[in-house]
Amino acid sequence: MESPQVSTQFGVSLRYEKPKKSCLITGISGQDGSILAEQMVNKGYEVHGIIRRSSTPNLSNLSNLDNITLHYGDLCDDSIPTLINELQPYMLFLLGAQSDVRISFDIPEYTCDVDGIGVLRCLEAVRNFSPYTKVYCANSSEQFGNALPPQNEDTVMIPQSPYAAAKLFAYNLCNLYRKSYGLYICCGILFNHEQPGKRGENFVTRKITKAIANIKSGKQNKLYLGNLDAKRDWGLASEYCEAMYLMMRQNLSDNYVIATGEAHTVKEFLEIAFEYAELDWHQYVEIDQDLYRPSEVNYLLGDASKAKRVLSWEPKTKFTELVKLMVDFDLRNSIAVE
Repeated sequence: MESPQVSTQFGVSLRYEKPKKSCLITGISGQDGSILAEQMVNKGYEVHGIIRRSSTPNLSNLSNLDNITLHYGDLCDDSIPTLINELQPYMLFLLGAQSDVRISFDIPEYTCDVDGIGVLRCLEAVRNFSPYTKVYCANSSEQFGNALPPQNEDTVMIPQSPYAAAKLFAYNLCNLYRKSYGLYICCGILFNHEQPGKRGENFVTRKITKAIANIKSGKQNKLYLGNLDAKRDWGLASEYCEAMYLMMRQNLSDNYVIATGEAHTVKEFLEIAFEYAELDWHQYVEIDQDLYRPSEVNYLLGDASKAKRVLSWEPKTKFTELVKLMVDFDLRNSIAVE
């Protein structure tokens, strides 16, 4: 058999050989990364994940996973090219991000470095070191901004935050690298999605369900929220992660909107959650103007008809069921801690 082609660039030995059945996940300790890691292990993949070195690492989402290999790395430095060349993964899932939209207004430079330039570093690493690797890039419905709903793959994107602008930059790069270099790159334009116990507490949905558990246990008596009128399309994260994998199984790479096709306000989420917990939200919730974004996105509603047609993917979990699942988890967890 002919030996793999070897060359050097940036002081790194390049091995152009077809990767084995393995995957590398950036952002593996986050909601989607940890769910996807478990799914890929169950599918028989050798799973590797990148975590940032921290004085207080949070690996709680990975506590039940043994069959993964973690590597220290950062989307803001040159550790990614070396790791991609070393692992030669069959699939690369770019899920790592600074994903808090409100915070992106406070740290726009860092957000753009991680969410935009970080993707560029990974694409360059694949192009130069591992061209057989299939790439999935996590994009966001926030890229649509205030474009009229419903939004699909052809909708003009009008970002309204540094986070959305950085994600759109990454999205355009992925399209460019796919066309220019023939790389397999899929972009999943995912609308809001949640998983019981996995979502960070800075996100409004988890903030609400966590507060309910704290109120029921006497640990909290006020919940401060921002814009209750924002409308979002919410689904179950584990179903959306399955859609990521389906994208990577196609003959040709492409872009796909993943959504439920139903939109609800934050207020609706709040009402259903509190009513389910037998609480009156009016007694506990106060509006804090500081929690509003400098530029609000009013109405996001996804059209996932392409995913249904090409991937045979459809959402299964309805909005009310999702809210109740999240409340149940935090209530159970609060009791367990006590």
